[in-house]
Amino acid sequence: MKHIITTERIPIKLWLGDIEEGAMLQARNVANLPFAFKHIAIMPDSHEGYGMPIGGVLATTDTVVPNAVGVDIGCGMCAMKTSLDNIPRDALKKVMSGIRELVPLGFKHHEKKQDMALMPATNHLPLNGIVYREFENARRQIGTLGGGNHFIEIQCGSDGHIWIMVHSGSRNIGLKVAEHYNGLARALNDKYYSGVEKSKNLAFLPCDTEAARDYFTEMQYCIDFAFANRKLMMNNIALVLADQLGKDFVKLEFVNIAHNYARWENHFNTPVVVHRKGATSARAGETGIVPGSQGTQSYIVRGKGNTESFQSCSHGAGRIMGRKQAQKNLNLDNEIARLNQAGIIHSIRSQKDLDEAPGAYKNIDKVMEDQQDLVEILVTLLPVAVIKG
Repeated sequence: MKHIITTERIPIKLWLGDIEEGAMLQARNVANLPFAFKHIAIMPDSHEGYGMPIGGVLATTDTVVPNAVGVDIGCGMCAMKTSLDNIPRDALKKVMSGIRELVPLGFKHHEKKQDMALMPATNHLPLNGIVYREFENARRQIGTLGGGNHFIEIQCGSDGHIWIMVHSGSRNIGLKVAEHYNGLARALNDKYYSGVEKSKNLAFLPCDTEAARDYFTEMQYCIDFAFANRKLMMNNIALVLADQLGKDFVKLEFVNIAHNYARWENHFNTPVVVHRKGATSARAGETGIVPGSQGTQSYIVRGKGNTESFQSCSHGAGRIMGRKQAQKNLNLDNEIARLNQAGIIHSIRSQKDLDEAPGAYKNIDKVMEDQQDLVEILVTLLPVAVIKG
């Protein structure tokens, strides 16, 4: 931990030395919520979000805040360790082409609905809820990457193995659930004259309301869908690897972790709802994933169970530039040269791609240094090929 701010209703504990003004303002807003518990934890990758900063951890008593989870509910990472120790460059290019054929990217969906067996069970969901309304559309979206900072990456591990990493979320179904329940929260807060200002974008649902119970149920479905989405992509990537590399390819290990969700946990001998928005669980002994930016290393980590962070850690490197700012200010030739020099097959082709260039992100080495009390590094992963959404 780097700093503690004590000027608000509850303390703000920071795992970074420098935080942008917008993110700091949001952290103060969260710390002044009447139901915020103990302190707010801000991870080293933190930057401004919507309502709550990305890289923020909020514990609450008997309330849930949809915007403290975010619109891509269940977004997260999975990583697969393979038996391969290398992939020849000519085979690697064929693998990348094969992945693009099986995994729709960006706004693309599958032309046909995917098998029902791939979808999470819909038991106990509200019959008039968002999941049932969006379910058939979601069958075309499962196994698709999406856009923004979502990626598929082939990596070389410090353990001598090739790893595959996927970053993706709950696609449109998560967005619709988030928007619906944030709307309900805003209406409820207006109706009962909540002291939480609407402009803060932190509307809440008391946990004893039907809306909150439905949100928890549908949020969990989105978390399960996001995992199923990543798992299907990983299975299709494995098919490509097996096709190109034959019997040399075997799956050895699989890690999955989400970084946008809320769940009931016990901290400081109190049951609380822990919201992690761009933060991951890092309980003692728990295996996690901290990705870098395109072109920099990522990490398989083990949690230390630090109680001061509500047993959490960063979800990645974190942005230092907004998307439009990066597209305007970064030098295309320099960013391409940086990736080419590292021998990485990458996805930067034009100025518009610079929103996901390494220069738009924080130094992942510094992020890891700042959270040494939260996680220990198990495996360092160097990128060899990247597909962006």
